[in-house]
Amino acid sequence: MKIFKQGIPISPSLNYLNEPEEDEKNAYGVKKRLLHISAISVLVAIAISLIAKVLVHLIDLVTNIAFFGRFGFHFQSPAENQLGLWVIIIPSIGGLIIGIMALYGSKAIRGHGIPEAMEQILVNESKIKPAITFLKPVSSAIAIGTGGPFGAEGPIIATGGALGSTLGQLLKITPNERKIILAAGATAGMSAIFGTPIAAIFLAIELLLFEFSPKAILPVALACITGAAGHHLLFESGPVFPMPDLSTPGNLALSIYSFIGLIIGFLSMGLTKAVYFVEDTFEKLPIHWAWWPAIGGLAVGLIGYFVPNTLGVGYDNIVTILSGDLSLTLLLSLCFFKFLSWAIALGSGTSGGTLAPLLTIGGACGAIAGSLILAFFPESELSLPMAALVGMSAMFAGASRAYLTSITFALEATMQSHALLPLLGACTASYLVSVILMENTIMTEKIARRGIYTPDSYEPDILRKLSVSQVIKNESLILGSENTVGEVKSFLENNPISEGHLLAVDENGFFEGTLAVADLYKANLDQDLLVTSLIKKSSLFVRSNDSLSKAVEIMAQENQELIPVLSSTKERTLTGVLTYKDILAAYTYRQRENEAGTNLSLRWQRLKIIIRGRALVRKNKKSAT
Repeated sequence: MKIFKQGIPISPSLNYLNEPEEDEKNAYGVKKRLLHISAISVLVAIAISLIAKVLVHLIDLVTNIAFFGRFGFHFQSPAENQLGLWVIIIPSIGGLIIGIMALYGSKAIRGHGIPEAMEQILVNESKIKPAITFLKPVSSAIAIGTGGPFGAEGPIIATGGALGSTLGQLLKITPNERKIILAAGATAGMSAIFGTPIAAIFLAIELLLFEFSPKAILPVALACITGAAGHHLLFESGPVFPMPDLSTPGNLALSIYSFIGLIIGFLSMGLTKAVYFVEDTFEKLPIHWAWWPAIGGLAVGLIGYFVPNTLGVGYDNIVTILSGDLSLTLLLSLCFFKFLSWAIALGSGTSGGTLAPLLTIGGACGAIAGSLILAFFPESELSLPMAALVGMSAMFAGASRAYLTSITFALEATMQSHALLPLLGACTASYLVSVILMENTIMTEKIARRGIYTPDSYEPDILRKLSVSQVIKNESLILGSENTVGEVKSFLENNPISEGHLLAVDENGFFEGTLAVADLYKANLDQDLLVTSLIKKSSLFVRSNDSLSKAVEIMAQENQELIPVLSSTKERTLTGVLTYKDILAAYTYRQRENEAGTNLSLRWQRLKIIIRGRALVRKNKKSAT
């Protein structure tokens, strides 16, 4: 009797897999779907490029009205205002408007955009309220135009994400495809503002997509290219942050730039904690949260009265810092007060971005560190513009932990290819500090407090890595079709099993089908009846060299608890059975991959060398005699 024992408890069906996102059986359908999502992403990118231009004009309009009392769309820094003490209340009025919009419009307009987008991706199937598409840019334009120390990139990223999500909710697409369109819209907005498509793609990978696959990267890449084209068409074609040409640094200078990055890493950690300390402080205030932006705006106005350069977007501040022409006193003033103004404003829950303030503060810190090092070690061959650039990039890398984004953004925004090695050293050092000492980043702290876990690694799907043969056991419970009902029942009474089905083979060992254990215990069933009459013929099977991912898909689609495994070389030859328990065991395999161990013994290698050496010496002695 061909019955072999193996306890295989049947796991419950993974019902959520019954709706696969793509029909991987049809390669043409997958490619067609990819082109469809890519086309939608490009359309979103075109729209968000136009919205980016509108947002910039809207910020300029609010700035002109609030600080200069005129109607105009041309740029003028709020630092040039002549309002005197009246400048203190302008940001507060803007904050009051933001509070009202958040209270009666949507609370989601508060914050700097990226954490909110991450939250919707992780817990809400990438569904963002359509109203954010309108409310976020308008609220941000008011906040920044009235002196808020933010950049336009955060709001446009949030707006692009909201636009992509809204379109994704109108169309018949999967949650994963909606996530891709959301990321495409968000990063296309960044590309449209700064003209940095590669950095925008990396931003999507590191902070929004949480995966790296062609189906996700291609639509995002096309959207970012479209956004960059929009930037060159609607804004300017040169670097967004022009600076003096940089030369290739020597080894000593490279090590110093890396050291500056290490210092910036610690500063980014303190900066992140300070921002959320301010936010916690506002949480303790005995007044409604709608008033908080107005209070934060009052602090922004007060600081702006004494240090006007802290008001507004401040992209001109970044260009000035990168020029290396600011004195140490001005750098210290701008660095400290810009940080203070931004931390209070952001902590109050107003609407704005984080990238421009981080770049300003980081650039100033890098220039300060470079100035001090040059003062004590003039032979270090340090370049102040280079020190400012690595400080700017390292601050973003440490605070956001968007490592590749930080490096490529600095290169694209300045077009300084000689800065690659200093940026690599500085950002690596800052990133190292962030990973080791910070549990969360400025992007993830807020959602982590709500109990939302943010993925921090992008590993390939373990089910795609492993084949069926790697997880199934050699022994299987296989039933010969020539067995009788009585023989099988007798065997089962002495060898209890937890499976609900048995697999059957013919006299040649070829797979025939499955037998439900319940069918053996039907009333009035002849005990001498051959089980072959009860076997249900089945064409469902996987080969031993198929991936676990394929097996899971088949089992889910057909709602099967187990599936036969046939030989990859011998037609219809049954080699075992795959159950959900075996599939879950694949994750144990991953744990084994992370366990440390040695495959070579250095001690044994040394012994072999000594033995071989002695044998060689004896051989040489014999030759000599």
